[in-house]
Amino acid sequence: MIICHCTQTTDTEIRAAVGWMRAADPDTIVTPGKIYHALGRRADCGGCMKLFVATMRTADGFAVEADPRAVPAALRGLRHRAAN
Repeated sequence: MIICHCTQTTDTEIRAAVGWMRAADPDTIVTPGKIYHALGRRADCGGCMKLFVATMRTADGFAVEADPRAVPAALRGLRHRAAN
């Protein structure tokens, strides 16, 4: 299914880009901009962004592991410190 009509980007391409980024770096933060860059394209009007992000989030391997031991010590409790 075509997700971005401006660049003819499909859901299959988005899922493949997420998988490729996860294979290259399991801890990377996947963003729409990074996906467009990986596909050699640029976002145009932004009308697809809601559907683009929804597709990206449902891709296998999108989420970073939630194991608290995997979080670097310097980042642990960061939300708590920022709230105070």
